[in-house]
Amino acid sequence: MRIATPDLVTNSYFPALAAEELGLYREEGLDAHVELLPSLDAVNALRDGAVDFVAGGAHTMLLAFPGWKGAKLAVALSQGTPWLLVLRADLPARRGDVAAVKGLRIGAAPGPDRAFLQMLHEVGVDPARDGITIAPVPGALDPGASFGVLAADALERGLVDGFWANALGSETAVRRGVGKVVVDVRRGDGPTGAGQYTFAALSTTDALIAREPERVAAAVRAIVRAQGILRKDPARATEVGRRRFPPPAAAIIAAVVERDLPFYDPAISDQAVAAMNGFARSLGLLPAPVAYEDIVATRFRNLWTG
Repeated sequence: MRIATPDLVTNSYFPALAAEELGLYREEGLDAHVELLPSLDAVNALRDGAVDFVAGGAHTMLLAFPGWKGAKLAVALSQGTPWLLVLRADLPARRGDVAAVKGLRIGAAPGPDRAFLQMLHEVGVDPARDGITIAPVPGALDPGASFGVLAADALERGLVDGFWANALGSETAVRRGVGKVVVDVRRGDGPTGAGQYTFAALSTTDALIAREPERVAAAVRAIVRAQGILRKDPARATEVGRRRFPPPAAAIIAAVVERDLPFYDPAISDQAVAAMNGFARSLGLLPAPVAYEDIVATRFRNLWTG
């Protein structure tokens, strides 16, 4: 089975990768591989039957499945909006000051940039009026590129003044001394509700659920087991990172995972779905509310408790 993800070197979708590298898919009877595809390509590949699952931002499914028709969320990979705002370490920006981005060059990937733009809108910051340049960092759209690591590199090289990316990229910049975290919406920074714009999930199609429900269940069980292993022993993340990450990222992934353990919860709550739908409606991706059971594969929810 093929599992597409828009970012491989990240903490956000890490349980999907850990389930492969720790042998959990195999133990559940699946021959599954996680591969990198840009966000839109990933959801389009799922729609077209080229991949079986997507491990990514839950709201991105709407780019290929309007109104949630034909797709479902099977299990959460991590809770909350997974991206942070990092600015140059020498800037006098205070923690939580979203407006500190005025006049700056900010790196943001297609997909995650929607959450960043919504956050700016909610605090009254207008990119055009306030002189903010928002674009992918150099090389981020190349095949095989992982945004967070490239964003930290771009910040260090002076190509951007900041970036909006996952916690692994943020930690990389902080450890190098070139950046500082200004906004971490999952931990309460930014406008109210920004931490719940979306969340990381494993998604699949209604067709696969109907045709092979036990294989979907096996993938869900593997994800839940991976989260449980990481909660018990975060150091196992290093084992996974050494196999799939560049060495610098592999060296710090366990620390990032350990800090993020509260977010590695497989349950998909009604509240999380309602908040995500509100975010999607604000973006124009969803014209009207959709019921929880039309978005979440509830037949697998009993597996979330492990």
